Amino acid sequence: MKLIYQKSLSKSKYITGLQCLKLLWESANDSVNMPEVSPATQHTFDQGHQVGELAKLLYPEGISLQTENFSQNLKDTREALLVRLPLFEAGFLTNRLYSRVDILNPAGADEWDIIEVKSTTEVKEEHFYDIAFQRLCCQFSGLKVRDCYLMHLNKDYIKSGEIDSAGLFVTENLTDKLAEYTCDLEANISAMLDTMDSETCPEATIGKHCDSPYPCPLKDDCWLDLPEHNIFTLYYGNKICPELQQMGILEISQIPAGIKLNAKQQIQKDCVTSATPYVKSAEITSFLNKLEYPLHYLDFETFATAVPIYDGTRPYQNIPFQFSLHIQDSIDSGVKHYSYLAEDKGDPRPGFLAELKKDIGLKGSILVYYESFEKTRLKELSAAFPEYSEWINSILERIKDLIVPFKDFSYYHPKQKGSTSLKYVMPALAQISYDNLEIAEGQTASLKFMESVFGNLTREEIQKIRTDLEVYCGQDTGGMVEIVKKLREFLS
Repeated sequence: MKLIYQKSLSKSKYITGLQCLKLLWESANDSVNMPEVSPATQHTFDQGHQVGELAKLLYPEGISLQTENFSQNLKDTREALLVRLPLFEAGFLTNRLYSRVDILNPAGADEWDIIEVKSTTEVKEEHFYDIAFQRLCCQFSGLKVRDCYLMHLNKDYIKSGEIDSAGLFVTENLTDKLAEYTCDLEANISAMLDTMDSETCPEATIGKHCDSPYPCPLKDDCWLDLPEHNIFTLYYGNKICPELQQMGILEISQIPAGIKLNAKQQIQKDCVTSATPYVKSAEITSFLNKLEYPLHYLDFETFATAVPIYDGTRPYQNIPFQFSLHIQDSIDSGVKHYSYLAEDKGDPRPGFLAELKKDIGLKGSILVYYESFEKTRLKELSAAFPEYSEWINSILERIKDLIVPFKDFSYYHPKQKGSTSLKYVMPALAQISYDNLEIAEGQTASLKFMESVFGNLTREEIQKIRTDLEVYCGQDTGGMVEIVKKLREFLS
């Protein structure tokens, strides 16, 4: 039975095969050498499990089937089908197709409804492929399937006390929309089974599908030999990349003059070709002249969970738990640093707000990077804590977005590789790198914070995480100080 299971096509492998046949082959034939699951992916799995458990509460008479033993799950499913009660994790294997249904609900005298549970807040295209595969697998096993549903999180649900599963979920009937996802289903299955049975791994074609619908764990390997300034780093280049690939062009500098690029892509190409940055002094001057001292360089860190933890919050709402604030009184003065980092699993927002109000000055520009994020968080905080609304409104009026000269390509450096993200601009312009930091980007910061307050760590481990978080968030705002300084140097 172990051999059959390894060579069977599951619904997850079917989705994998639609994304990349090389990934399918590797996962089916060389799984021991697959990269380890990343902390971010594991967190997604954990969130999905929690959501699945809450969905079961909507079917109190349901029977949970064990999943640890593959053969036992199939046997238990056959027996449980006779009981005609909702079944959780019912497994089906036939014609080398394997599927385990989140919730199988009896319908009418002898039919069943498939209910797939997802931890998203909306229906996504890959969900249709997922459910279409499940339905076929169940039908091949002799099951009469009536309707197919997707149960996902309700983005408008607001927690108040204990989680209300009835309010947390939205259930949508997808049955009538599955036709276009089944027309190629059996042909796809046949091709995937042939791929899995092949003694050689198929070649992979790289492209935007390497990140869609899920980040591919083999991407680093498949993209290893690409030139530094490859076409996939072209600013908003998804539409033009397939055409360039077909022409055999992978290097930006080799894009023919006859290929129409937009203005920003052309700047990028020119910078790569000349190995020099592009500077538009007039626009940079205009941006800098709008800044009023004292300057406040501000950055938030947040975490989000599928199931809301705190009253008054929604699924995946970003909860601010940390800020870094550098203040510069004048163009020639030094900077002062202030910070906040929540200490326990309690709602961090009241402490966050109180500390920010205490530290931030009453006048002067507030510089953030990508203002829509910080502004949205502040508006959410204003709604949740109306006693701060007047003050927050005054803060919103003072915010300036440091991304502007980079998003407008008033400044562009080849080292940015088509990105206007702070993580690319800062090393390129200010020579400040994230490479040696223990925490080097926002998602890791979120996961590490949650681990420190919700996990079972030693005092030393918690302190290590807190120190790393302070360094990371402090570098974001400290780096912004250096970016403004460098921009001013272009005008001297």
